Amino acid sequence: MTNNYLLPLFLSLTVISSVSANFQKDVEITWGDGRGQITNNGELLTLSLDKSSGSGFQSKNEYLFGKIDMQMKLVPGNSAGTVTTLYLKSPGTTWDEIDFEFLGNLSGDPYTLHTNVYTQGKGDKEQQFKLWFDPTADFHTYTILWNPQRIIFTVDGTPIREFKNMESIGTLFPKNRPMRMYSSLWNADDWATRGGLVKTDWSKAHFTASYRGFNQEACVWSNGKSSCPDVSKQGTTGSWLSQELDSTAQERMRWVQRNYMIYNYCTDAKRFPEEFDITWGDGRGKVLNNGELLTLSLDRASGSGFQSKKEYLFGKIDMQLKLVPGNSAGTVTAYYLKSKGDTWDEIDFEFLGNLTGDPYVMHTNVYTQGKGDREQQFNLWFDPTADFHTYSVLWNPHHIVFLVDGIAIRQFKNLEHRGIQYPKLQPMRLYSSLWNADQWATRGGLVKTDWSNAPFTASYRNFRADACVSFAGKSSCPASSPRWFTQKLDLTAEDKMRAVQSKFMVYNYCTDTKRFPQGVPKECNIH
Repeated sequence: MTNNYLLPLFLSLTVISSVSANFQKDVEITWGDGRGQITNNGELLTLSLDKSSGSGFQSKNEYLFGKIDMQMKLVPGNSAGTVTTLYLKSPGTTWDEIDFEFLGNLSGDPYTLHTNVYTQGKGDKEQQFKLWFDPTADFHTYTILWNPQRIIFTVDGTPIREFKNMESIGTLFPKNRPMRMYSSLWNADDWATRGGLVKTDWSKAHFTASYRGFNQEACVWSNGKSSCPDVSKQGTTGSWLSQELDSTAQERMRWVQRNYMIYNYCTDAKRFPEEFDITWGDGRGKVLNNGELLTLSLDRASGSGFQSKKEYLFGKIDMQLKLVPGNSAGTVTAYYLKSKGDTWDEIDFEFLGNLTGDPYVMHTNVYTQGKGDREQQFNLWFDPTADFHTYSVLWNPHHIVFLVDGIAIRQFKNLEHRGIQYPKLQPMRLYSSLWNADQWATRGGLVKTDWSNAPFTASYRNFRADACVSFAGKSSCPASSPRWFTQKLDLTAEDKMRAVQSKFMVYNYCTDTKRFPQGVPKECNIH
């Protein structure tokens, strides 16, 4: 049966497809006081920059999904301090944006190609590349493919980056705000080249970038409506609206990323603001060093704490901590995973402060459905206040492993088949806090906090989460499980763990017969 209700939409479909377009028809030069020029009967556009001003243009159309190609020849010679941009952007304070930025450099040194994606005003998704050719010697084609499933950045037909729509796990994706195409050439010598160390050499001005071959295959947005009738009927509007990378394209992209990617936000474990919210402490929690360091402080009025923005259902979590130095008696630095509700699950590291010269006590515990009482405590074999050390939780369906600097110190196995509860159904956030617990923390509360030493400060860096992110009841775990998902301790790791436990364990609930006069918990007798 014919879907007659779609006919009006099909008749009004205006998917722009314009190759080697006329710039006079397709764009407007919006700033630069004559420094932007359209020549060659509309086939060539140039932007120039001098000490007084740069220049820029924008498309006349707005797009809601599209494939945008532009051939560009970048500023030649000593381009240090200059930035040439090509991007899509929506208006407003919660804008969406898809960026190419070309960061100039000294003669002979390569340009840096910077890419980013913003959704609702939030970016911080940078990937940067060195190009495998001289982008100033000739024109090269730079492409943004934006459809409801993904964004693909392409250079001369080779994909270099893919940003997938992962709204199913809570990752924002730009899909509701129409965007214009913009380009500009401007001075950014406060940051563009080697972090701002190399400044623009104005004796080389004017600087010029050239454009040709603008191609727009896109859904045009006009008067609140898209020219594409229904993105679920993708076949009606051209292959780009449902295009994905085949195996050959994916392998080419991985080749580029292996050989030419120089920065990837996904591997930058130093950037705390993207991962955490400081949730309490009235300014006592701070993110410093451009997001590479987080500190929590405690004084007589209050402690402080933070939590991860994401929830995890299984994962390997690493954090480097440097604990409160000196007389830390009475303080507790906690670092743990915890689920919500009255029958919560929890996996704990707690560091119990002590008098100067006496060791910290590292306290571990596992809760399932609100029940803990599985404490094991250790003295560390190093000074945890002198430098950073890595504390890790490996949590998979088989076991929970606590690690210090890569050495397993404790294992809690999944023994559900023996009637012992195991945390596996409730997603957990990562939390950390620094607080006063001098009623119990040091020598059972006999040693109190010395407030004359306040503020007390603990420091954090190099957070890493290889984990299944849980959002709206769904997990991000791929069909092919990551290595940590099935990871177990080999014989060497088990031997090291037993050595740590024999030398440094100071309390084990499994041997506390006074606490459990009717018999220790069942898991203690299973090996």
